[in-house]
Amino acid sequence: MLRHRPRPLTGLARRATASAVALVALLPAAPAHAAAPPAPATPHLDAVEQALREVSPGLEGEVWERTAGNKLDGTTADPSGWLLQTPGCWGDATCADRPGTRRLLAKTTENIARARHTVDISTLAPFPDGAFQDAVAEGLKAAVASGNTLRVRVLAGAAPVYHLNVLPSKYRDDLKARLGPAADRITLNVASVTTSKTGISWNHSKLLVVDGETAVTGGVNGWNSDYAATTHPVTDVDMALRGPAASSAGRYLDTLWTWTCRNKNNIADVWFASSGGDCMPTLQKDAHPRPAAPAGDVPVIAVGGLGVGVRDKDPASAHHPQPATAPDTRCGIGLPDRTNADRDYATVNPEESALRALIGSAQRRVVISQQDLNATCPPVARYDIRLYDLLAAKLAAGVKVRIVVSDPANRGTVGSGGYSQIKSLAEIGDTLRDRLTRLTGDRDKARAALCSHLQLATFRSSASPRWADGHPYALHHKVVSVDDAAFYIGSKNLYPAWLQDFGYIVEDPRAAAQLDAELLTPEWQYSRAAATVDAGQGICTA
Repeated sequence: MLRHRPRPLTGLARRATASAVALVALLPAAPAHAAAPPAPATPHLDAVEQALREVSPGLEGEVWERTAGNKLDGTTADPSGWLLQTPGCWGDATCADRPGTRRLLAKTTENIARARHTVDISTLAPFPDGAFQDAVAEGLKAAVASGNTLRVRVLAGAAPVYHLNVLPSKYRDDLKARLGPAADRITLNVASVTTSKTGISWNHSKLLVVDGETAVTGGVNGWNSDYAATTHPVTDVDMALRGPAASSAGRYLDTLWTWTCRNKNNIADVWFASSGGDCMPTLQKDAHPRPAAPAGDVPVIAVGGLGVGVRDKDPASAHHPQPATAPDTRCGIGLPDRTNADRDYATVNPEESALRALIGSAQRRVVISQQDLNATCPPVARYDIRLYDLLAAKLAAGVKVRIVVSDPANRGTVGSGGYSQIKSLAEIGDTLRDRLTRLTGDRDKARAALCSHLQLATFRSSASPRWADGHPYALHHKVVSVDDAAFYIGSKNLYPAWLQDFGYIVEDPRAAAQLDAELLTPEWQYSRAAATVDAGQGICTA
């Protein structure tokens, strides 16, 4: 057998090899695995997380949670359409075509149709009806047609007296009738709950969580007559995401359902109906014990509140809220001022601290789009003192603040479903001016800061001051955006309301830019005509 020996290197080859070895020796050693790029800075989420760890550390993973790896989740037809507006007809006072409402209904059906195991819905009473109920039913039928057997929960918060006709058994029967034979493969829990009559507390969250993997949340109630079958639809917004933050929402709903199932035989608090089988208090935990897999790169803080009656306090909290310092926040009917002066309430409602921390983190700009900043008083506190003091401090520091609220012409009687809590926009402007005066110690300085840095208006969605049918524009957003970088969308109002609520705080400049372009910019384009304070127009009636 022939063997080949290696040929000796020539002198030139030896010198070239030695040079190469020497060069390699000078280079830094390559790591075994390339280092991952550093995560983007998240100063706003960091500030919120710090506040939550101080106020409600014991509720982490149950009522609030920070997660990475989320994706803002559009529809199949529009992958970027995670921002779900109703009605979505900016600039059109007739609003015959409502692409935003159609997109929301399509997203509802699409998410539910992909369900393999569980569907969770929460809302304010009454239960979903009309086009909203059709969207739910079509999704469930499609999921069952794919061979799945589902467990479904539907939870509605009920205000005392006003929602006596909200019957879970009636909703159950209506949904089963729409489902037809598909109902045989669905275990259904339906409940209407009031967690505290004396504390004026019930569920106000609006959630659709499917398989612990996808979630839709925001301000939209599934009320056909307010959003679809009307010539003056409510302007509102939801957002959709996929990933671990959806699991956070599922665990929050387990917390509400644990209370509901524990009290299901107390008809003073809970009306319950099922399609067979018992109450399912821990559906999400049982069906999805591990968080959803990462789906993207968006960091999110999911944060809710337990209102009054679900839990008294977080014993792990070391937070001491600022005592009430404004004499006009209480309204004289004997209810405690939970918003401003109830330490225990603060610890089980971390969303209020989270929203204040989000606003407090702003360095350049705060944009608020809300139904109101002030509540109907009585029966609850008039306003959140710490919120107003934060806004005053931002204005004094030169931070731009824009506030758009619903037209006070939508105001209804307490509990009537009116879409405004105030009688005049001056209630907000006057309160801000007074808190600024208290902060600066000088009324002229306060007014100068207000007039230079504040934009304040009631909402319009077209150049017309009202809908074509003559009704005022009703705004139901719960949106806060800061520094074009981070934002909140959920069900929590900035005015005092002691309810169970839920939402997401997202820090992602791309998503914040989309929110600004598709919602906040057109909103101000039309609402600025109703401004009472706007330096750009030289208006300041404060």
